[in-house]
Amino acid sequence: MSEIKHPEWFECWFDSPYYHVLYKNRDFSEAELFIDNLIQLLKTEKTNRFLDVGCGKGRHSIYLNKKGFDVTGIDLSEKSIAFAKLSENETLHFYAHDMRKLFRTNYFDVAVNLFTSFGYFEQERYDNAVINSACKALKSNGIFVLDFMNAKKVMNQMTCNETKTIDGIEFNISKSFENNFIVKKIDFADKGKDYHFEERVKALTLPDFEKYFEANKLKILHLRGNYKLEEFDEGSSERLIIVARKI
Repeated sequence: MSEIKHPEWFECWFDSPYYHVLYKNRDFSEAELFIDNLIQLLKTEKTNRFLDVGCGKGRHSIYLNKKGFDVTGIDLSEKSIAFAKLSENETLHFYAHDMRKLFRTNYFDVAVNLFTSFGYFEQERYDNAVINSACKALKSNGIFVLDFMNAKKVMNQMTCNETKTIDGIEFNISKSFENNFIVKKIDFADKGKDYHFEERVKALTLPDFEKYFEANKLKILHLRGNYKLEEFDEGSSERLIIVARKI
């Protein structure tokens, strides 16, 4: 008898409409500021092709495309991709695709993995597979940008319990640190039904990423600590943003 495969937490949660309710107030202006600063740092050309790995509903991809770039977004969530596809045009395309698997080879000038769209997997080989697939999608000397939480700061400032009420739904959120994962448990009720979801993100730090990048022949060029692209400081930075070149 074959083993029944249960869906991963991210397959359930990211495809749920409640995920988008909980995070509906994300700051789009901050995301656009980040992209503007990134373009300036990378000195990109309008002919550059971008790959957005783990694009969600496509907010970064859409803005990059508005800036004049040819952009392809990939994400495992078919519902998010269906929404993103509403914005497609001749130079903006979206595909439902597992970021652990190769998408294209030697095709893109820049690949980005933004807003902590990484560290979801129990097995380390899958984390490496994401980096490997993104690297292989790049042309020689292509640029890979990974934007992750600063795990050290998150753990130091972790709020164990909080409640958020959005669109009349009361989300009860608890956070903990379990087996090197930062775990967020999300409980709520809607229309007479109780729901429980989890987010599990590995508490990866700079040495972990340095190992992945070296293994995939990516040379780190810049380390930045926020969306203004100020220098990274492990003790105080909000983000860990790594810019690397394929060698």
